[in-house]
Amino acid sequence: MNPYIQIGKRKIGQDYPPLVIAEIGINHEGSMKKAMRMVDDAHKAGAECVKFQSHVIEDEMIPEAKKVIPGNATVSIYDIMKRCAFSESQERKIKRYVEKKGMLFLSTPFSRAAADRLRRMKVRFYKIGSGECNNYPLVEHIAKFGKPVILSTGMNDIPAVKKAVSIFRKHNTPYALLHCTSMYPTPYSKVRLGAIAELRRAFPDAVLGLSDHSLGNYTCFGAVALGGGAILEKHFTSNKKWPGPDVPISIDPRELGELIEGSRAIHQALGGNKNILKEEKPTIDFAYACVVTIKNVAKGEKLTRENIWVKRPGTGEIKAVDFTKLLGKIARKSISKDMQLSWDHIKK
Repeated sequence: MNPYIQIGKRKIGQDYPPLVIAEIGINHEGSMKKAMRMVDDAHKAGAECVKFQSHVIEDEMIPEAKKVIPGNATVSIYDIMKRCAFSESQERKIKRYVEKKGMLFLSTPFSRAAADRLRRMKVRFYKIGSGECNNYPLVEHIAKFGKPVILSTGMNDIPAVKKAVSIFRKHNTPYALLHCTSMYPTPYSKVRLGAIAELRRAFPDAVLGLSDHSLGNYTCFGAVALGGGAILEKHFTSNKKWPGPDVPISIDPRELGELIEGSRAIHQALGGNKNILKEEKPTIDFAYACVVTIKNVAKGEKLTRENIWVKRPGTGEIKAVDFTKLLGKIARKSISKDMQLSWDHIKK
């Protein structure tokens, strides 16, 4: 049994269908109407889980943050989060709405106060973003809650991740690790799916997934094929024309549906071995070739390439694989042209 975490009845791990997280994040730009629209659209696309971000600005940043402008924005990180932050009552309303639809509500707290808010809201599990992967005081604060944690690992190497994992293990916190590259968008050459195998070697007890910022779904499909796509996280928007720093790297409802369907299909196709399935028998009957006569063969006549060959269907007793074994053998009875040969036709 491979490692797994469990949220309610949903088991998440390599042995189960990928959990696709539609990250609404701050794509709502502070609008409850947009947030609810994206919840609706994610649900219609088949999403099991939608993720938001919880920002309590005064506990998250100091005014110095007003001078820091992210690479995918034109205003400061302080101004972006101030504009997009929901209140606790708004987040509670969203959580109720999400869960009423039968989906999992997930949110990333960016501060201790935000984590405590989510705890009061009785969330089932937590997401810790890449920027907080090495924020060990916050990691430990959340780990103490005793709920499963999904940790993104962008901008962090194995030694840094090990420190976070040691905190989870210390508190017996179920955890999952998402490989991530914190570039917006991430060029395919910088995605580095090979890092998933490195995470597997370093943390054999971890559920592994991908938090992806590249364009489209290709790299997520690759992660599933490599056995590291138990969790797939993509930014999500209802409309790519909406404003917002994360909208250009977000997938829309059609792409979300394709990601869910495609990742499940790839997961179902994994494993197995190269043997012949009993379900292939009907195809064998018409697709295989058997040894047949291509001329009338008299009793006592030698079988040669001039009087026998291999043809469909595959319902005969002697298949093409045994053709050369018959060359030089003697017919023990007369055989008409276009007859499938059987061992009873051959003189022992």
